[in-house]
Amino acid sequence: MDKIAFLGLGHMGAAMARQLLDTDHPLTVWNRTAARTEPFTARGATAAASPADAVRDADVVITMLADAPAVHGVAEELLPVLRPGVRWAEMSTIGPRAVRDLAARVPQGVTLVDAPVMGSTDKAEAGQLGILAGGDAASVETVLAHFGTVTPTGPLGSAAALKLVVNASLLGGVALVAEALALGDALGLPEETVRRTLESGALGGAVPRAFAEGLHFDMALARKDTELATDAVALPVMAAIREHYAAAAQRPETAHEDIARIVAHIRRQDT
Repeated sequence: MDKIAFLGLGHMGAAMARQLLDTDHPLTVWNRTAARTEPFTARGATAAASPADAVRDADVVITMLADAPAVHGVAEELLPVLRPGVRWAEMSTIGPRAVRDLAARVPQGVTLVDAPVMGSTDKAEAGQLGILAGGDAASVETVLAHFGTVTPTGPLGSAAALKLVVNASLLGGVALVAEALALGDALGLPEETVRRTLESGALGGAVPRAFAEGLHFDMALARKDTELATDAVALPVMAAIREHYAAAAQRPETAHEDIARIVAHIRRQDT
C-alpha cells in the first residue's frame, strides 16, 4: 500500500485525514500546531516534526493548507526531499497561478496534481466530498477516492481554476441571500416569508447554506477566495461581495466563523 503523508490538519484537513485512518495505508501526519496530530497518533498514525520528515518516505503527499503562502512555505521544506515517483496532491484552494508556480519547482520524476475539494466539513467527515483533479488525476485517484468522488478536469491547474469558479458562486450566493434579507428588513417583511420565498426561486440552493449550522468555511478563507477570483479578472459584483467578507474577516468575533455569519453581518450593516 502507498505510504501517505498528509500535511495540514485544520477543520477540513483533519476531517479528510481521518478517512485514511480506516485504510491499510501507512499514514504520517504533520501540522504546524503539533497538538492537532495527537488524535491521529492515538489511532496509529505517525506524527512528523517537519514537512520534510513527513514526506521523506512517502509515496503520496497530500497538502491541505490555508492559502498559497502556507503552501509555498511548506513546499520550501518538502521539495528538496521528494523522491522520483512521488505523487503530490495539492488540495488547498490556492488558484491556478500558484499551482503553476509549484509545478515549475517540482523535481523531475515527481507528479503534481491539483485537487481542491467541493463540500464543507460535513461532507469531509462522511467521505463524500467532490474532488476536482487537474493533471495526472489517475496517478492519485485511488487515494483521493477515500475522500469522495474524483472528477478529472483537464490539465494541471484546471481544477484550481474551476474551484475558484465554484467558490465564487457559493460565496456570492450566500451574500446575495443576506442582501435580499436586508432589503426585506428595510421593507418590513417577515424574515420567514422572505426565506421561504427565496428558497423557491433562483437563490434556492444558497438559502440553506446561508443558514447552515455545524459547518465551517472560515470567513478569512472566504476573503482569500474572493480575492483570488477578483485578481484573475475584473468582476465588479464579486468585488463588492469581497468587501463584505473582508470586513467580516477583520472583526475578531467573526474572522474565523463560518460564512453563514455573513448574513447577520450584512443585515446589521444595511439596516
